[in-house]
Amino acid sequence: MLYATYQGFDDFVAPFRTAALLGLAGMPRPAGPWADLLRRQAALAEMVSRFRLSHSRPAFGITGVPVDNRVVPVTEEVVLDLPFARLLRFAKDMDSPQPKVLVTAPLSGHFATLLAGTVRTLLRDHEVYVTDWKNARDVPRTEGAFGVDDYVAYVIRCLEEIGPGAHVLAVCQPCVQALAAVAVMSEDGHPATPRSMVLMAGPVDVRESPTAVNALAQERPLSWFARNVIATVPGRYAGGGRRVYPGFLQLTAFMAMNMDRHQAQHRKLYDHLAAGEQAPAARIKEFYDEYFAVLDLTEEFYLETIDRVFQKADLARGEFYWRGRRVDPGQIRKTALLTVEGGRDDICGLGQTSAAHDLCGSLRPHLKRHHLQANVGHYGVFNGRKWENEIYPVVRNMILAMD
Repeated sequence: MLYATYQGFDDFVAPFRTAALLGLAGMPRPAGPWADLLRRQAALAEMVSRFRLSHSRPAFGITGVPVDNRVVPVTEEVVLDLPFARLLRFAKDMDSPQPKVLVTAPLSGHFATLLAGTVRTLLRDHEVYVTDWKNARDVPRTEGAFGVDDYVAYVIRCLEEIGPGAHVLAVCQPCVQALAAVAVMSEDGHPATPRSMVLMAGPVDVRESPTAVNALAQERPLSWFARNVIATVPGRYAGGGRRVYPGFLQLTAFMAMNMDRHQAQHRKLYDHLAAGEQAPAARIKEFYDEYFAVLDLTEEFYLETIDRVFQKADLARGEFYWRGRRVDPGQIRKTALLTVEGGRDDICGLGQTSAAHDLCGSLRPHLKRHHLQANVGHYGVFNGRKWENEIYPVVRNMILAMD
């Protein structure tokens, strides 16, 4: 009944959102002695109209990037369409080749567009590909299951599609799957094994500096999660009947960690709108348009992630198996490793990502590097000024050195 309850509430609120939008459209422009009152009414109506979640992927919105003192046009291309994801290429209108980078986006309740800022920065110096995950509620049940092993297989398949000589950059949760994929490919001598691997703020070993997120996963048995947070997709959607971990639950959990901040931001949004300050209001709306766009995870992927990554730390303990074979990061001998952590990260604690260096014991010292950005939180590791000005140059130099 969990999903049905959420859907029923959303259907109940929908007419109020529509009424607010109609009111905004018919409201006269603020002027004269009533200007302040009209702006406040318009601000309230807009806040009501925004009281919703989106379950559709927003646009990346990347139409051009600066390269060599000129803006180069960018277009999105689907180079591989799989049941649970598409491989996107951001094609630039330029002739000179650049290093190919596969960005493995997290599958944790948001769309890959959460990394739009990451992609935009990388595009300055690289040919960028992204795993564009599909909303599980829109994937028919006939496509079967999708678990942690399937994510690893998708990473390998995407690297095969890109071809030899690529690089892989994993953000947050898929650091585990990306490391496993590179280990498997290295052991097999796969020609598409990436030349470098960048792991950013990911739970390679959650036993290091546990956070509130880790504690939540540890304090209850797996059966509790299966019983309390898994729901059935309503029949109105293409994936009707599929068992999922709903994106709205993940968003609720994320927001609960910093509820005071989110409330303050929405008060600021109202104040900006009421004062007619469109530019700062637009920045807040842009962030929450992306943040409130959620996707559902398949039941098997969510529960396996809780079990194998957050409760058992299988990869860190040497007990991670992919389709029946033990995964050994010690087989990685040629793929350079860069790990990045944020000193104020309250989701992925210090040492959880850098643990990959101990696992990749066969890599020579000059192929390993760790970067600690002391003054950023989780999101700031891959987005914002610190990412662009201080973290990205380290990433770029690692890729360039190995290309």
